[in-house]
Amino acid sequence: MPQLFCSINSISKFLTREPEEAHLFFVPFAPETSTRSIARLVRELRTKYPYWNRTLGADHFFISPEGIDFSSDRNALELKKNSVQISVFPTISGNFIPHKDISLPPVTTSSLPLSHAPVNHASTTSGDFIPHKDISLTPADAKSSLALSHAPVKTAPTILGYLKWDGKTELDLVNELKLDSEFIVESEPSDHIVRRVDTSKFCLFFYHNAADVAAHMTEAMASGCVPVMIVDRPVQDFPLTDVLRWSEMALLIGNSRGAQGLKAVLGGVTEDRYERMRELCVAAAHHMVWNAEPQPFDAFHMVIYQLWMRRHTIRYTRREDF
Repeated sequence: MPQLFCSINSISKFLTREPEEAHLFFVPFAPETSTRSIARLVRELRTKYPYWNRTLGADHFFISPEGIDFSSDRNALELKKNSVQISVFPTISGNFIPHKDISLPPVTTSSLPLSHAPVNHASTTSGDFIPHKDISLTPADAKSSLALSHAPVKTAPTILGYLKWDGKTELDLVNELKLDSEFIVESEPSDHIVRRVDTSKFCLFFYHNAADVAAHMTEAMASGCVPVMIVDRPVQDFPLTDVLRWSEMALLIGNSRGAQGLKAVLGGVTEDRYERMRELCVAAAHHMVWNAEPQPFDAFHMVIYQLWMRRHTIRYTRREDF
């Protein structure tokens, strides 16, 4: 996924080779780069170029799929604390700083038809991208230049919850869910996943199972299946948090509640609230689609928008060299 972002960015109109035109500076390094090598890279940026010292790296960004941990080396620590980190959702606990970091929307392997994001009819004749706050949540009937795609007409769900299980983790909870006729749990590859998603009100995900979340969350949302993250701590690294109100379109439920507690929470969602969540999920899915050639308001543009919002960085006092 980071490679996809870099590949698209390399041909986008947002890239400049002129430092004085840049809002942010990209710090490239491979995912497997050691902390010592990262510290050396930051030291070189600080000594060879004038840009790092202006903000101590606050107007720089880097990509690390799992996020980088805190380090005792002051150069690596500056990168961690000040620069914008782009990681892959879900990110390892402790490796994500919510007020500045960004997580990439998952690249789906969906067999569902995921359409492009709506076109901004108010864009300039040159096709320039115009960032807009909360664009995916603009009501379709509001006086707005942005069109919100409605949730597809869907037959009444016959299943309360669907879980695509990795066959390994959270065995106790999974065994409880298997005994309840209102849940379907599948662990083997299936040709019926589209039908399962279409006939389920909620799609369940274990937050720590990154592969499952990445593969199926976007397709579930596009189909109007409300995502439920099973996790025992707050989730602060949802994709596109500057754009999407995840608290209004997803549920977080602790694993400790067990199957009955999970069922009670899902059953307690009113029809009006559920329908609103479903509509927001479908609208949000449009902004989580990756295209080889960027389209207005797709995942690439939304990540760029979040970076653009961070251009107003805190101007830190220059430190003494060491």
